[in-house]
Amino acid sequence: QVQLVESGGGLVQAGGSLRLSCAASGIIFGINVMGWYRQAPGKQRELVAVITRFGNTNYADSVKGRFTLSRDSAKNTAYLQMNSLKPEDTAVYYCNVRGGGIAGEFDSWGQGTQVTVSS
Repeated sequence: QVQLVESGGGLVQAGGSLRLSCAASGIIFGINVMGWYRQAPGKQRELVAVITRFGNTNYADSVKGRFTLSRDSAKNTAYLQMNSLKPEDTAVYYCNVRGGGIAGEFDSWGQGTQVTVSS
C-alpha cells in the first residue's frame, strides 16, 4: 500500500507564495506520474499540474507562469511552488501519485491540504 503525506498548505495574502510537498511511501517500484489537483467549495476537482517520470510537466492554464511542479525521484517526493497567489487559488489541494508497487499498479490520493489566499 502506498501512502502519501502532504504538507505546506496554509493562509497567505494575495501575491504571496506557498510550497506544497507530497511524499510517497511504501514499497514502490516506480512512479509514473505525480500531480496536484484542487477542489474549491462548490466546484469539481480540477487538475493543477502533473509531472511524469521523464520530467515532463503539464499545467492548468490558470496557474501557468505562477506555479512550478518538480520532483525528487530519489525521495519519491513532489513539490508545488506557488507564487503570485490569487484569492481564486483558494481550495483544498490533493496530491495524486500513480505507479507500480509490490501489489501492482497503484493510483493514490493524499488527504488534502487547505490553501487559503486572502485579498
